[in-house]
Amino acid sequence: MGLVPHIPRDEIISKFHDHVSSGKVDFYKEIDMIFIFGKREGIYLWDVNDEKRLINCHCNGGMYNMGHRNPRVIKALSESLKELDIGNEHVLSEQKAILASRLAELSPGDINYANFNTGGAEAVDLAIKLARGYTKKHKVVSIDGGYHGLTGFSIAMANEKWRAPFGPHVPGFSQVPFGDVEEIEKVADGETAAVVIETIPATLGIPIPDDDYYQQVRELCDKTGMLMIIDEVQTGLGRTGKFWGIEHFDVVPDMIITAKGLSGGIYPMSAT
Repeated sequence: MGLVPHIPRDEIISKFHDHVSSGKVDFYKEIDMIFIFGKREGIYLWDVNDEKRLINCHCNGGMYNMGHRNPRVIKALSESLKELDIGNEHVLSEQKAILASRLAELSPGDINYANFNTGGAEAVDLAIKLARGYTKKHKVVSIDGGYHGLTGFSIAMANEKWRAPFGPHVPGFSQVPFGDVEEIEKVADGETAAVVIETIPATLGIPIPDDDYYQQVRELCDKTGMLMIIDEVQTGLGRTGKFWGIEHFDVVPDMIITAKGLSGGIYPMSAT
């Protein structure tokens, strides 16, 4: 039962070690936990030699909201590939129009536009660019211990351990403790373009904010002219019981960032 490896298991490990990441292989060997993705279906994962089956509770940060290889997603993709290819960014797209319209219907307040990207960190970068371009300001406030990716502007909002290997910190970015609006108010000034927050920061330990936290952030943004950007890469698309996590707090942000689950676990995609 399951997928037969094209090359022997030991050879997979050797090639991964020599050509992808020796550190990852060494780490998993050290803790005796080498698992190679083989067959995957629904909530289950099989090791490449079918000797072990796991329930995937990790979900890759929300990538597999609909399970592995969801048959409806596979069918839609297979049918689409008979007619479509990657398209052209310079012309109109029926598929983008339909998806953007549906996202607008499912989004709170007057959020009506979607810009599509290839990954979550790129969507974060775009959100920062939009905020800076719209407000004509350059500073950005984010949460200490949060995570938004490792590309240009997204890594500027990362903790020091993530930023340090890549040179000097980008100026204009500051971090504050999660759940403390007063700390945002302390660092924000007339040059602050936006506040960026994960609705429930996963890498911070999945803390749940006070019921009025986001309402206070919204009020502060309205008072100062900052934009409120909510990162729903891990909490969006139904993972908290509502389509967007921020809906639990009855607040409408200026921008929502989504990714991972938007792909159906098949193709990388994100939106701002």
